[in-house]
Amino acid sequence: MPKKELAKRYILLILGLYLSALGVAFTKHGELGVSPISSVPNVLSYKFTFFTLGTWLIIWNCILIGGQIIILRKKFQLIQLLQIPLSFLFGYFTDFNLWCVSPIPAESYPVRLLMVFIGIVILGLGISLSVIANVIMNSGEAFVKAVSDTVHKEFGNVKIAFDLCCVISAVILSLFFFDFMIVGTREGTVLSAVFTGVVVKFFNKRLKEPLTGILTSHHRRSI
Repeated sequence: MPKKELAKRYILLILGLYLSALGVAFTKHGELGVSPISSVPNVLSYKFTFFTLGTWLIIWNCILIGGQIIILRKKFQLIQLLQIPLSFLFGYFTDFNLWCVSPIPAESYPVRLLMVFIGIVILGLGISLSVIANVIMNSGEAFVKAVSDTVHKEFGNVKIAFDLCCVISAVILSLFFFDFMIVGTREGTVLSAVFTGVVVKFFNKRLKEPLTGILTSHHRRSI
């Protein structure tokens, strides 16, 4: 792949990461729960406030990268270690965007619900751009792929199981830490689980062809 195309793909990936973090920030600000993959760090951020949500996301992503290494062993490609700096970027982007959206008043339930839906749309767009960039997967998707390749099960089915495990783990942690109360995992988590994939498909269908054309335009001219 030409260096110029590779650079454009990484720029698109970072843009996708930023938008994904903005989506998480909007959803978090609504205080109705976050996406399934972020639900465990979200609960931990309520209990252990000495770390921000962004920091807990970095830790969680690094755990998932470690999981990939354990599962894949020799099959783990060193290039995938780039997930580590990307995880740090995502964490920093999340904290920055939480600061940006914090002045938005979100006291009434309809406004909080609107924040969740805005977050889902932005998150879906960010994921779509990251997928179209087609360079390094985020740690959550890469972990799911590692499991699906190892157990020879469909990616989509493993993803559903993984999301479900994340939500169950978040609920168990919440019950343990907050005297049998569910904190940080609510209807927003369910809405994110149901609609994020739909939004990703919507944007993929409309953006994949034009963006791929832009990414590969230099390569085509040089042929």
